[in-house]
Amino acid sequence: MKALVAYMSSTGNTKKVAEAIYGEINCEKEIKPISEVEDIAVWDIAFLGFPTHGYGPDKKTKRIIEGLCTKGRKVALFVTHAAPENEPEVAEWMTKFKQAASGAEVVGFFDCQGQLSKGTKLIMKIAPNKELRSQAKRDNSKGQPDQARLEKARVFARDTMNNFRP
Repeated sequence: MKALVAYMSSTGNTKKVAEAIYGEINCEKEIKPISEVEDIAVWDIAFLGFPTHGYGPDKKTKRIIEGLCTKGRKVALFVTHAAPENEPEVAEWMTKFKQAASGAEVVGFFDCQGQLSKGTKLIMKIAPNKELRSQAKRDNSKGQPDQARLEKARVFARDTMNNFRP
């Protein structure tokens, strides 16, 4: 069995989760940035990780997911976002990632809070949109993903691999 862990990460949040997942996979495996992946057909399972931009996958991310998640492919998605996992809107954002991957068989899904980048937070603080300014003030993402969230990612990886049937 062969597994791939591929991720897109500009702030390091999704990369940390990818590394936690990778560490729990006990078969032939590879980890790399998603920009280095052209096709996932050579792996039995692909863990694909993305950050949330603009309340879901941005256009580039959506194209990548749709391009990799084709019929016959088995994927486990993992997604980072700046909001706490229990915020009501997070479920809607995660649905957008699942919809983008609907061409493949999604065998696992994980999401967790990551730290909002300083640049994004600054833009939100001065945005004309009152809700964005309010979200920036309420931001509690500093230091995320923390060790507890990374442990949840490890459990996700173990569970996904234990339940996986090529």
